[in-house]
Amino acid sequence: MASSLLVLIDDIATVLDDVAVLTKVAAKKSAGVLGDDLALNAQQVAGVTPDRELPVVWAVAKGSALNKLILVPAALAISAFAPWAVTPILMLGGAFLCYEGFEKVAHRFLHSPEEDAARHAQRVNALADPAVDIVQAEKDKIKGAVRTDFILSAEIIAITLATVTAASFTTQLGVLTTVAVLVTVGVYGLVAGIVKLDDIGLYLSRRPGEGFLSRLQRASGRGIVLSAPYMMKTLSVVGTAAMFLVGGGIITHGIPALNLWIEALAAQAATWPGVGGVLSAVLPTLLDGIVGILLGALVLAVVTGVKRIVGGGEKKPQLS
Repeated sequence: MASSLLVLIDDIATVLDDVAVLTKVAAKKSAGVLGDDLALNAQQVAGVTPDRELPVVWAVAKGSALNKLILVPAALAISAFAPWAVTPILMLGGAFLCYEGFEKVAHRFLHSPEEDAARHAQRVNALADPAVDIVQAEKDKIKGAVRTDFILSAEIIAITLATVTAASFTTQLGVLTTVAVLVTVGVYGLVAGIVKLDDIGLYLSRRPGEGFLSRLQRASGRGIVLSAPYMMKTLSVVGTAAMFLVGGGIITHGIPALNLWIEALAAQAATWPGVGGVLSAVLPTLLDGIVGILLGALVLAVVTGVKRIVGGGEKKPQLS
């Protein structure tokens, strides 16, 4: 009896160890999508009144948790009954990421700052208009954010599933569940902190007192208030770059010939004197990004052409 209990404990410890190791690997592979998920969700509360920011974030977080309750069992079912579908699903998700990334870039270059400022002013005026249903507008914003979260969550779950395809069902369940929980809590916890940065900074900047600590708090508060907009812009840029790198990487790894060619180039670059080591490490990521940009441009051109042929259609939620 005692020996059976010890064997059971050892088996549980082994599974937990496998879950911890594979969760770490999956988190690294999905880091790019997580970065974009964070930047995107922090932008979703743009235009929401300060007293409603946290309730909106909480509502989207609950929607994200529901998304993962759907996606995790779906991923396990795919792994059990159609494991061959993992790579195609990943590549579709990678193509979508590249498309979204290039759409952001295209929007930036095809629309002047004056046009963006005019749209922002229209949103502000609409929120100030008593005739506008603020509650309905907030619900629409939450629904759009949850739909977008579903897409990014599906990509994270797919990347995680690809990491644990060869593992046992118990390990797969443990890793997928752990990643789903950590992603939801981590992303939306950070989003809540980011959207309240300006309030925190304003609070600190108004701290009374003439001592060193009080002056330091006021200076820190002013610094936070001034840096918060730049942080949001930085998150947006990093998230867009991550879309190309992650999406392009998924595509190159899903096409064996292309992946072998990139590996051969990296191996050849490693032989270059001086910079070979650094270049061989950077080159695959750089080529993944280039593939992501080219694919994003191609998909955007196709989508735009189809929309023009069919006379437009329902506009998808903007990610930027």
